[in-house]
Amino acid sequence: MPTVIEPKLIAGNSNKPLANAISRRMSLYRGMSVGLVDARVERFNDQEIFVEVYENVRGEDMFIIQSTSRPANDNLMELLIMADALRRSSASRITAVIPYFGYARQDRRTKARTPITAKLVANMIHEAGIERVLTMDLHATQIQGFFDIPVDNLYASPVFALDILKHFEGGLEDVMIVSPDVGGVARARELAKRINAPLSIVDKRREKPGEVAEMTVIGDVTGKKCIIVDDICDTAGTLCKAAEVLMEHGATEVHAYITHGVLSGPAVERVKNSVMKSLVITDSIAATEDVAAAPNIRIVPTAPMFAQAILNIWNGTSVSSLFETDTLGPIYEGIL
Repeated sequence: MPTVIEPKLIAGNSNKPLANAISRRMSLYRGMSVGLVDARVERFNDQEIFVEVYENVRGEDMFIIQSTSRPANDNLMELLIMADALRRSSASRITAVIPYFGYARQDRRTKARTPITAKLVANMIHEAGIERVLTMDLHATQIQGFFDIPVDNLYASPVFALDILKHFEGGLEDVMIVSPDVGGVARARELAKRINAPLSIVDKRREKPGEVAEMTVIGDVTGKKCIIVDDICDTAGTLCKAAEVLMEHGATEVHAYITHGVLSGPAVERVKNSVMKSLVITDSIAATEDVAAAPNIRIVPTAPMFAQAILNIWNGTSVSSLFETDTLGPIYEGIL
């Protein structure tokens, strides 16, 4: 066993660009190379997942970087199998770094005879031998209580605040933060406080799941640059319709800041053709070619924040310090 246990990173196939970026940032912070552990995560012909770790990890502090994004089931199984491989190889501690936690939208029973899949996934992660989870902007913060292990939930809002302060410099007095529904008010209010901006709400009524029948704007958005804030953008139907409603109510322009750009189905095309001037997402989910090529979609990096969080977990210092814009400012200097 090494006398000084170093943090070691290993990545699945869900978001290799982010894993490599985290590795580079950690190398910069530490002043020494922190590479990804050499391993292969492959599939047999019948799509069974196979993992082989080529380096010795006995006694090491291991961090698995793996979003459980599309294809959610494959990426989740990769995470569990990698954890099992590391546990059976006598790793000292295994932390799952899950930038986007899939199945988080199934956090409660909305109808009879439905599952609470977020709890099921939490149980599976625990049973696989993972001892800590690091994630970002859980769809529902109470999911942390589904785990019997420590969960560190980072927030994208400090990074979004830095980005807004830069891109709207000189015009912040006209900025208004907008929650796309009543359930997201707390998230929107928190960002509004960071940049000292007013808050508005788009209240939507659904006739049936997936279809919005009516939208009402709560608050005066006349002459305002509206910024819609949410954690997940899936098909972008509600988001684009909310942007249209805001423009109809007198907004001069509409932007959106979304943590997890799931952007499935017709989402990218909808965003490209919408009245939104820009959609800003993080790289918690690997961008497709369509997302990268869209002229009004911009991606902000999360690697600096995750790299610092991993180092803080490794050396036993505060992770909650990264909730503050002032702390992240120096980390993101020259990046945004």
